[in-house]
Amino acid sequence: MKLISLILAIYLAFSYPANAVPRIAVLNFELRDITALPNTPDELTRTASMKPLLEQAIKELGDYELVQIVINTQNAANAGIGYLFDFDEVAAKLGRQFDADWIVVGRHSKGSFLYSYVMAHLINVKTESLAGNYSVELKGTHHKVTERGISALAKKLTARITQLSDSISNTAP
Repeated sequence: MKLISLILAIYLAFSYPANAVPRIAVLNFELRDITALPNTPDELTRTASMKPLLEQAIKELGDYELVQIVINTQNAANAGIGYLFDFDEVAAKLGRQFDADWIVVGRHSKGSFLYSYVMAHLINVKTESLAGNYSVELKGTHHKVTERGISALAKKLTARITQLSDSISNTAP
């Protein structure tokens, strides 16, 4: 009986990291609107739609577990607009509180009425370091444009997570 328990314990100890799905936390996107008429209700609504769109796109791309971070906790960690975007180690600590492996900090930057950019930092929670810095241009404000841009962003993020996860598993004993 002890032998079976020992074998099971060894199996669990060595198989968990190889079989664990990446746990990704996506924070609410912040709007940085420097147009002549900033922060309109339509643009605030559009920006608020980006997190759920990104989470849905990530789910469709593979086997990932999405971690929800309580908005009050995110707000408490955010010392001001752009703080979590600029300080990877602070965002990583926030992700660690919720057992995430990766945290995505997003910004919607609008410099013109004709185009904007969706930007995201992919942060490795374990190393507290930036694993990827991505930007996608959105030409126009229509919902389909936003969906396509977020979908492109999700592909970049998940490709990087897969690349880094594969390199870690290939170097494991």
